[in-house]
Amino acid sequence: MSQATDTTRGCLLSTQDRLGRRLIQLYAGLALYGASSALVVEAGLGLEPWGVLHQGLARLTGLTIGVVSIAVGATVLLLWIPLRQRPGLGTVSNVFVVGLAMDGTLALVPDAHAFAARIPLLVAGVVLNGVATGLYIAARFGPGPRDGLMTGLHRRTGRSIRLMRTAVEVAVVVTGFTLGGTIGVGTVLYAVSIGPLAQLFLRVFAVPSASRGSTAVATGSPERVILRP
Repeated sequence: MSQATDTTRGCLLSTQDRLGRRLIQLYAGLALYGASSALVVEAGLGLEPWGVLHQGLARLTGLTIGVVSIAVGATVLLLWIPLRQRPGLGTVSNVFVVGLAMDGTLALVPDAHAFAARIPLLVAGVVLNGVATGLYIAARFGPGPRDGLMTGLHRRTGRSIRLMRTAVEVAVVVTGFTLGGTIGVGTVLYAVSIGPLAQLFLRVFAVPSASRGSTAVATGSPERVILRP
């Protein structure tokens, strides 16, 4: 009887430890994602697709890019309703934590004017973004609102995820560029690097699966949306 009790306690502690690690990964990853995106903004050499839109809207409205990111994330999350997507803790947290971390980092990091300083900022931002993506996706608390949008469109239309992602991101980039967002070498570097980097760090930060699912986890496979072959 005591051996069974000890085994049960051991399993419970293991589950709690695993949950604790996943929560730390989630919020560390989201905070780092916002900080790394801010470094790419500071580099001024071109942003990732959604960053182009956020920057364009920020210039149009006068709001900070972090606040715009939160507003866009919340709006995209509303689009999950007709797509019958189910958000998780990570989905809702993504909306707020990334934008707040982004604005906080932009307030702390001095402006980089010299080209020699902007290149390292860009590279650091892209690499850290890959680390952040691996961290928060591996935590398995649900995809971000933008990735879930693409998954939902894939399920509702029957079109491939690659096609849905391409269509959405092209529309986002064109709209953002029209509004004043920056496209450049950073946009290209991000596009070709983020998939391999995220895939690498997904393996590094993988958390062993629990025997039972968590109610905080949304269904779906966000890795399929974020990672490119």
